[in-house]
Amino acid sequence: MTDTLQLRHWINGERAGADLSAESLNPSDTRDVVARMPVGGAAEVDQAVSAAKAAFDGWAEASPEVRSDVLDRAGSLVMERRELIGRLLSREEGKTLAEGIGETARAARVLKYFAGEALRLHGQNLASIRPGVEVQTYRQPIGVFGLITPWNFPIAIPAWKIAPAIAFGNTVVIKPASLTPATAEALIAILHEAGLPDGVVNMVIGDGDVGRAIVAHDDVAGISFTGSQKVGAGVAEGAMKRQARVQLEMGGKNPLIVLDDADLDRAVQIALDGSFFSTGQRCTASSRLIVQDGIHDRFVAALVERLKGLKVGDALDPSTNIGPAVSEDQREVSYCYMAVASDEGGRIVAGGDRLQLDRPGWYVRPTLITETAPAMRINNEEVFGPVASTIRVASYEEALDVANGVEFGLSAGIVTASLNYARDFQRRAKAGMTMVNLPTAGVDYHVPFGGSKKSSYGAREQGFGAADFYTQIKTSYSAG
Repeated sequence: MTDTLQLRHWINGERAGADLSAESLNPSDTRDVVARMPVGGAAEVDQAVSAAKAAFDGWAEASPEVRSDVLDRAGSLVMERRELIGRLLSREEGKTLAEGIGETARAARVLKYFAGEALRLHGQNLASIRPGVEVQTYRQPIGVFGLITPWNFPIAIPAWKIAPAIAFGNTVVIKPASLTPATAEALIAILHEAGLPDGVVNMVIGDGDVGRAIVAHDDVAGISFTGSQKVGAGVAEGAMKRQARVQLEMGGKNPLIVLDDADLDRAVQIALDGSFFSTGQRCTASSRLIVQDGIHDRFVAALVERLKGLKVGDALDPSTNIGPAVSEDQREVSYCYMAVASDEGGRIVAGGDRLQLDRPGWYVRPTLITETAPAMRINNEEVFGPVASTIRVASYEEALDVANGVEFGLSAGIVTASLNYARDFQRRAKAGMTMVNLPTAGVDYHVPFGGSKKSSYGAREQGFGAADFYTQIKTSYSAG
């Protein structure tokens, strides 16, 4: 066991909240209380928004170099402490230790990337249609942004929302996921240690009441949300009532097409990574494996053998390949969909049984379900666990139709040796991101992230696309 952390809200540069009535548990061993924390509500949100609003003018008018330096220092501190923070992340969320450290390093790089972007925000000089008139465009910060972040990337997603918001001169109120607040708090503390002025970034810990208060607050100019479609629809409705900016990332049911000409070993490794690593708790996970007839049986047999070799265990054990689900509820969702798939005619060929280890935790064995049809629930609803299904197809065209035949459109992949099929797939796949001979999960931090259809709404996150959401363009005319 490790010491239990005592968390607080961050409001106007100070820790606040004395009633530590909520707990964050270690999903690898639920006897271990990772942190105790207050449960905020509308009053704390109002205080945080007021602090952010008061800090906005000074931060917006600060030199871009000031904002850049804070982010750069914070990135260095996160990188220096990546093993310590990564261990906390793995203890609290359930990722393996290697994944926890890797995610922390990614957050550090995101901070440093936007330290550079703070200095690169630019506009245009344009020729007017009127003689003697000059036209310029430039980008300006907007105000207070409310950020609502999920538990599955508890430091990377807060980093990639906070960093562009403050790099471009905005201020922030963030609600971290109630299952993983300690990891998010570590990031907020480092930002303040790096010299962030009071009130620029505020954090209120709590449940859905906090999120709803942020969405409804008249002084919150924009909201960035990552989570489920159901909750995202409510966030969008609340924001639009006030004409606030809104950005939604709401998951996926991501296909991986495996064609007959694919290298078998490579295809299996890509599916293994995309479907099961991080316990399948990635919005970009490959949950639908669409496999052509000629390779299907060999692919399934080889993937089953690889799954047998994966060790499910404590996230902090270096020999663990797959950690636990983040919570009991999330574990039960996986088992529920296994049962649903079986009832509808699917056949479980790996996993599927309830896993009991020598400690109380939310463990799920990686599970592969074959003989499924495109219309089955397992192929249309997000599971968010280490569960994947295969769909047998006769041709590339059938595979593409199946891949495009769901309401989600975040990430889509193909494994093939054919350049023609690869290029055609990149053009015709109805997804915001396409992967050729790569896992559907795993994206770079310096390029835009987001999907199509019901996966995403609004401007893209990350990379150079982030400026479109966190700034507004002003057009200025002048005559001599």
